[in-house]
Amino acid sequence: MKNWKKIALIAGGVVLLLGIVGFTVQQSRKGVVTVQTGKVVREDITAVVTASGEIKPKVQVNIGSNAFAKITHLYVKEGDQVKRGQMLATLDNVQPAADVSATDSALDAARTDAIAAEQAVSTSADDLKSAEAGYEHAKLDYDRAKNLYDSQLIAKADYDAKKAAFDTAVAQLGMSKSKLSQAKAQRDSAQRRVSQSAANLRHAADVLSKTEYVAPFDGVITNVPVREGETVVPGIQNAPGSTLMTIADTSVITAEVKVDETDIVNVKLGQNAEVSIDAIPKQRFKGVVTEIGRNAVLRSTGVSTAQSTSSGQEAKDFKVVVALQDPPPNLLPGLSATARITTATRSTALAIPIQALTIRQRGELETEKKGKAKAAAAAPASADAKDAKEELQGVFVISNKKDAVFVPVTTGISGTTDIEVTNGLKEGDEIVTGSYKVLRTLRNGASVKIDNTAPKKQESES
Repeated sequence: MKNWKKIALIAGGVVLLLGIVGFTVQQSRKGVVTVQTGKVVREDITAVVTASGEIKPKVQVNIGSNAFAKITHLYVKEGDQVKRGQMLATLDNVQPAADVSATDSALDAARTDAIAAEQAVSTSADDLKSAEAGYEHAKLDYDRAKNLYDSQLIAKADYDAKKAAFDTAVAQLGMSKSKLSQAKAQRDSAQRRVSQSAANLRHAADVLSKTEYVAPFDGVITNVPVREGETVVPGIQNAPGSTLMTIADTSVITAEVKVDETDIVNVKLGQNAEVSIDAIPKQRFKGVVTEIGRNAVLRSTGVSTAQSTSSGQEAKDFKVVVALQDPPPNLLPGLSATARITTATRSTALAIPIQALTIRQRGELETEKKGKAKAAAAAPASADAKDAKEELQGVFVISNKKDAVFVPVTTGISGTTDIEVTNGLKEGDEIVTGSYKVLRTLRNGASVKIDNTAPKKQESES
């Protein structure tokens, strides 16, 4: 055999062998899924709830007008520090002051009348005592004369004189009693006029006081929307009155934020928080949760659900107040702020990436485990249909470096990127962490190929 024929036969055998090897490799790689993996590690996890809002003083009061009048004096301007009781503004008070003066004079007159009525009662009481004494004397004379007249020891004229004197004493006693009752009634009337005048004076003084406004507490004037000479009006039903100014207690500064309804259950009083302010981007301020709203607020309107008439499934928030520790002196109310509230911490907890978690139905896992043929031969009964649809949370653990096995897990708190695992895994287990598309479709027990190289930009974007 010639050499070229031998070479041709050898070349043909090599090509055939390579074809067989390639076919074998291709067949062996059918059904193999490329995945990224990570290890179950121990680390510190911090659960954080993030919410946005604005800076507000703990106490802020709008001082509104209580009278219809013209502003005569404004003693403060925006930014002024004020003390409790300090005069802030006055309104035109000529008429209220005159009413107070007139009512005060009426009260003095009523008190004078009450004193005179009290003296009249005293005089009437003395007259009554005198009448009672005269009555007793006349009665004794009449009784003595009657006995003597019955014994025919005195003339009838003397008896009649004593009887007339007694009748006069009886009438005088009755008149004195009536005068005393009348004097007491006049005294009571005078005392009631005193009370009435005192009430009128309190009313007039209240009207006058509503033309003068003082600081209710130590604070800062944050808003003065009016000017001297303007006329202000009091509020009426469904119509707010004129606001003279706003005073805020800046001794305690808070960040009032709105927490989503899905996170509010994890927020508790006393939890630590970190507040960032848009106007001061490079600083973080520590704070503590001091107040948690008990009523949801509609996100679109800001109206409490207790006041809203609609019953839609709109997203809701809850108000949470975070008191700042050592706020800067130049911090102004109304600045936008974001609070990061630490709701829980775990030290050296078993942790996995959040994206490694996936959901599978129990029936789906059993089907994959038994195989399609066996599952078709032994279809689940209708009573087990509900159990078959039960959703299980778990991860895919790499077994024998080539298979991905679904393992149900129990989770704890969630951090920014990792989540705590309380049951189902142990430290060092290798789990499938990506890609997201693979985790959605990966089957229990599937063969996998581990590729932890950096993903391509296109794959990352997808």
